[in-house]
Amino acid sequence: MVVWAFVNSQPTADPYLPGHGDPSYTVEHYDLDLEYALVGNRLAGRATLTIRALADGIDTLTLDLHHLKVVSVRGVRTTRYTHRGGRLVLKLAEPLYADATAEIVVTYRGVPKVVRDKAGEAGWEELEDGAIVAAQPGGAPSWFPCNDRPDAKASYRVTISAPSDYYVVANGVRTERIRRSSQTVWSYEQREPMAPYLATVQIGQYAEHEISGCSVPLTGVVAPALRTRFDDAFADQPRMIAEFERLFGPYPFANYRAVVTTDELEIPLEAQGLSIFGSNLLHRDWEAQRLIAHELAHQWFGNAVTLRQLRDIWLHEGFACYSEWLWSEASGNDSADQRARVHWGRLSELKQDIVLGDPGVHDLFDDRVYKRGALTLHAIRLTSGDSAFFELARTWVQRHRYDNATTGDFKVLVREVCGPDAADLLDPWVYAQALPELPPT
Repeated sequence: MVVWAFVNSQPTADPYLPGHGDPSYTVEHYDLDLEYALVGNRLAGRATLTIRALADGIDTLTLDLHHLKVVSVRGVRTTRYTHRGGRLVLKLAEPLYADATAEIVVTYRGVPKVVRDKAGEAGWEELEDGAIVAAQPGGAPSWFPCNDRPDAKASYRVTISAPSDYYVVANGVRTERIRRSSQTVWSYEQREPMAPYLATVQIGQYAEHEISGCSVPLTGVVAPALRTRFDDAFADQPRMIAEFERLFGPYPFANYRAVVTTDELEIPLEAQGLSIFGSNLLHRDWEAQRLIAHELAHQWFGNAVTLRQLRDIWLHEGFACYSEWLWSEASGNDSADQRARVHWGRLSELKQDIVLGDPGVHDLFDDRVYKRGALTLHAIRLTSGDSAFFELARTWVQRHRYDNATTGDFKVLVREVCGPDAADLLDPWVYAQALPELPPT
């Protein structure tokens, strides 16, 4: 069923991100051909979108494209198009009906800028020497025209031309690398469905190297001067993947990359099939190791299984935060139960005015959401036992792999796998403000 919502007469797909997304259609494939000039931070692109209608009689399609200038629109027949306020609106010459497919080809250029929303700013940004894309939650339109909804998952092909002395990484498997004098053309394919905010490009004076001892192709992408520090900080990455595969099921994508920028970053960044870290996290302290584990866990929780709307962010961050505690336990440090009780004590001393299952846009990434989400999972584990809890985690990923899910879906599965006592825990943990007591160990 298509749910319609409008902001200023424009469709929107999520109340947390007004002015993003069109619920009337989805995108099945993006083909992005890009050229990037580091001098001036200039981007030129041609985006080919294969779309599928979700409703009957669609006479208008809205795409999201921020700041960049539209040069032309081809493919689907239009009577006219307008581009303002970050929305590219196409008036169709003939209506589309449910399940009909069409192709939209948008040529565009300009200087990409981050998208500023109530949830924060995100998108394409310059580094001191290169570029980075961190698009959660609404930054995808900063670099390509899209239907900016997490439930509009698609496959991607990204080809980008950049100066030859720079290394380019995008999602998925690299299929081609062709040097043409001063420019090199890089091609990547992300075959598993991906939400637009998880699409990324990373550009820097990097080198990529294989990391051995892992069940999946694993690489590090880092400036050569940082290689020794990288090898030390990320030494446990193969063991982390093995542990999470044991707990959550097979790694869900074709490969995994850890990209480290020469810049320092306030927080690490999540993308599908890769994670991005600042050089300030190249150490063995718990603060760095927990974040390495956190971003890896997002490949299962957030990327393979993605929320349908942002209010359910705890399904991503709660699992990723709990995975930190699980890694602590597996690596011989504090147990998950010890860490849970420490963080329960800290949360109990803070203001309790957030509803985990609908925290509001301004508290979307509040640390209380992360920690309370993890505590919710620990409460289920304590109530149902390890066997049922980890069956729950594996079944959650398997059942909703490459799809979208909601808190309601999770509650159904908890009842099915862990029983009614565990399911009854969810309402006070997820929908009440007061912090419940943890069950006894």
